[in-house]
Amino acid sequence: MSVPIAQLGAPGSLPAPDAVIEVPQRSWYETAPVLSHISAAYEAVAARRKALGLTNPGSAENINKEVAKDVFLKNNMFTGLRAELAKGLSIMPSFQTTHIFSIGGAGFPPYQFGTYYATDDVFAQAGISSDGSMNGRFNFRNGPNMIFKSAAQAAPGQPFMMQLEQDVAGPDFSLNFKALYPSILDNTLTGVFVGSMLQSVTPKLSLGLETMWSKMAAAQPADAAVSYMGRYVSGDWIASAQIQPQGILQASFWRKVAERVEAGVECQITAGAAAMRNASPEMLMMGAIPATEGVTTLGARYEFKTSMYRAQVDSTGKVACTLDRRVLPNVMLQFAGEIDHATTACKVGVGIQVEYGGEEPPFGEDGTPLELKQISPPV
Repeated sequence: MSVPIAQLGAPGSLPAPDAVIEVPQRSWYETAPVLSHISAAYEAVAARRKALGLTNPGSAENINKEVAKDVFLKNNMFTGLRAELAKGLSIMPSFQTTHIFSIGGAGFPPYQFGTYYATDDVFAQAGISSDGSMNGRFNFRNGPNMIFKSAAQAAPGQPFMMQLEQDVAGPDFSLNFKALYPSILDNTLTGVFVGSMLQSVTPKLSLGLETMWSKMAAAQPADAAVSYMGRYVSGDWIASAQIQPQGILQASFWRKVAERVEAGVECQITAGAAAMRNASPEMLMMGAIPATEGVTTLGARYEFKTSMYRAQVDSTGKVACTLDRRVLPNVMLQFAGEIDHATTACKVGVGIQVEYGGEEPPFGEDGTPLELKQISPPV
């Protein structure tokens, strides 16, 4: 205990004889000769990162989510006639059953039954189709910033599919570890294993990479690949790019044009080994070298008070659009269409969604319609 010289003679300047002086305790790695330097360097880097004001950049899987999932029609396109009936049995915990009927839809069985159960820490979903296929998902929050995910699917005439995944969300980074078809039954490790990391380097820029190791059979050699990615967020627009193995470059750009209007464009260029893999056997037998290929897709999303309209067009001549119209608080009509000008083929889909038994309001505070309840896994 240090006392200023000017106060040495003052009463109470010295501790009492029976006073207990507390000495701060230091952990073993802070006192070890080598580890203390590592700990000090880590604390300096952590302080520097905190001073930069970095935020979590999101997962590497959703690096272009605004374009691929929000604007484009990949998750909303369907064909034929489709009817979905959802029954909410409980609000907290959330429990719902769903019946889906489909006629003339490519890739959709005539009937599907599904159910899900969700709380703040658990999300479980299961489904069975009339063709005998079954699928299920189970997500569990195993830490403050960690989520364990699992999925399984079984279908007649197809191998059993299983996927295990672990997400870790740090203050300025995201980690993801994924295993598909993992097995040790052949006295060796087989399957596909993927690990990805996305790190914020500035408040607007984040960079990351993804590594993959695969070995589908014990007699086959293992294969490995590395992908690189980047994402830049600036106010009302987001740009992202990915360099995938074997010469695949994918770049996307998203912009919020107005309060209820969003637009996005994506360009994918395939060159090198990827173009060779996609070439026809006739071209390879003739010794032809496949040229570099590229596809550009432009899309937009318009969100109105009681409806949502999506449209997209690509460089191959395909034009598609979807319209979701809420005609009643618990009834939504869906329309989907696609025209391929190169092959003069067209697809049309009409559907209806009916939900009942819930107590949630059909519209948000700003008048935007709430879509059918589809609770996302806990984040």
